[in-house]
Amino acid sequence: MNYKILSVLFSAFLFISFVGHTQSRAKWKRLGTRTVNYTIDKDDMYVGAKEGGFTKLKVVVTGGAMNMHRMVVTYMNGEKEEIQLRHNFKKGSGSRIIDLNGGKRLIKNIRFFYDTKGLARKRAKVTVFGRR
Repeated sequence: MNYKILSVLFSAFLFISFVGHTQSRAKWKRLGTRTVNYTIDKDDMYVGAKEGGFTKLKVVVTGGAMNMHRMVVTYMNGEKEEIQLRHNFKKGSGSRIIDLNGGKRLIKNIRFFYDTKGLARKRAKVTVFGRR
């Protein structure tokens, strides 16, 4: 077998492995945590420009269960992005990875709309993480 071909294939394998490894190790930064009420409600989580820009979000719920209906992300330039979640979070569960429109964005605040009706004995804590 030709050693040049093997060398090229091995180099390509190493490159793909390295890129996949670094992307999977991208660090998530905690943007904030809120403890929700026992009702249909909405809460705001203030982030601010000092945290930097983000391209992705992820929601994690601990402590109790809740229904998350949607989130509205307000960017520093005043634009808003509505994200439909419609997800029933169990204690210790997380959302899908949410891609933000427009690439890396500075987030002013995140408002989330939820209910805990019939689900929770304990108050749920919602934590939002961002990735650059």
